Amino acid sequence: MNSRRLIMTTRWTLAFSALAGIVVIYRLWLHVNPTTVALTLLLFILILAAEWGLRYAVVISVAATALYNFFFLPPVGTFTISDPQNWLALFTFLSTAIIASRLSERARDEACDARARQRELEILLHLSQELLQSETIATLLSSVPSTVASVTAAKSSILYLLEGNKLYQAGVDLVSDIELPHLRQLAKTLPNVRQEDNEMQIPIRSGVKPRGLLLLRGVTLSPETLGAVGSLISISLDRAQAFESIAKDQAAKETERLRSLMIDSITHELRTPLTSIKGAATTLLSGEIQKEEQHELLTIIDEESDRLNRLVSEAVEMAQLDAQQVQMHFSPVKIRDLIDEALSTCSWIEDHHSLQVNIPDGLQIHADPAVFQKVLSNLLENAAKYSAPGTLITISAEIKNECVAISIADQGVGIDPSEQGLIFERFYRARSLVSGTSGTGMGLAISRAITEAHGGKITVVSQPGHGSVFTIYLPSPAPISVK
Repeated sequence: MNSRRLIMTTRWTLAFSALAGIVVIYRLWLHVNPTTVALTLLLFILILAAEWGLRYAVVISVAATALYNFFFLPPVGTFTISDPQNWLALFTFLSTAIIASRLSERARDEACDARARQRELEILLHLSQELLQSETIATLLSSVPSTVASVTAAKSSILYLLEGNKLYQAGVDLVSDIELPHLRQLAKTLPNVRQEDNEMQIPIRSGVKPRGLLLLRGVTLSPETLGAVGSLISISLDRAQAFESIAKDQAAKETERLRSLMIDSITHELRTPLTSIKGAATTLLSGEIQKEEQHELLTIIDEESDRLNRLVSEAVEMAQLDAQQVQMHFSPVKIRDLIDEALSTCSWIEDHHSLQVNIPDGLQIHADPAVFQKVLSNLLENAAKYSAPGTLITISAEIKNECVAISIADQGVGIDPSEQGLIFERFYRARSLVSGTSGTGMGLAISRAITEAHGGKITVVSQPGHGSVFTIYLPSPAPISVK
């Protein structure tokens, strides 16, 4: 209050001092005609109205009229006016000054209103951009109070929701849980935006149904804008709920799809070995076979049992990777050592294919050797299974863009471009590769999961009839070791 009074006193002092200065200059130094004096005073009054308001302009207009009469209209030095035309000039000057001051103040007020509306629109735009970025209810609710307080420059922002009787706050002047019953009652009954002392109370509704309450303290926004803030929060909540609902529906559909694929794949893959095992066991139990045939049937049982064991193991491994239950122990390891170990576990590949290994000595990656070796084994087995006997399989590694790229290229049947983005999905097998080649469709899915767990990615480039190139990109250890 004292600072405001000081400002007013200063303004009045400056206004009267400027008026006295104009009169003194024109009276003692610049001898001009009364019209010039009147126009100068009128300009001064318009400036006052535009900058400080109508009150200053009206008072200075009356004072300027008196001084104009006393110092510049004959007889000079008296308030008497001898010429009737000067009476008209004097009243015209006073009327013009007051009317012009009123118009100037109106233009000033309208400009201030326009700036205030622009500021409030900018606040709503910024707030909408911030709120509509969240796509989950939890993230949105935790960010609403701080976002609203930041955008509106409020001292405190308090969001209360009827559903769950929950309270979210940000700022310096917060409320306690004991006020929840009062907030609940206020949220149910408050019809419109209401100001109570320094607090703005904003109802939040979903249609006509009360949803909650927003309390802002220390803001100077219009009730219309504050109502729009409440509506924007409600819309953001509806949007986040819709996104979550869509995500849940999609997740449910994807789960159902994967469940169907799993059942179909496992059913099919289990039926084939089980049929072979059942047939061989039945034949053995009949007792009417030769010793050589017994050995052949027992071999079938042994091989199909291994196939069943591998299928179950892959399913369990995929489930563990999805649940992040696989413990990995990372260390620098030479890529050549990993390749040699993978080839030793798939020794049959070298019996049917030519191998070319192009790996710089000493090139390393940061990996779990036992786990990552499975990726290389899967890719090598696929390259061998889907390539004609005697064809070349090339294994290479190099540094690309601060990553280590490991590539396995074959000269096999290739993969159709429309299926290259699907082959890493679990249980998916390319249509051109299904017939005549056994597999569960989980090898590449497991390889991708392991690669991503190592912070890398796996890609494929393929041309039907000309082969495929699978490339693994992994972060290179620092420093890169190449000899």
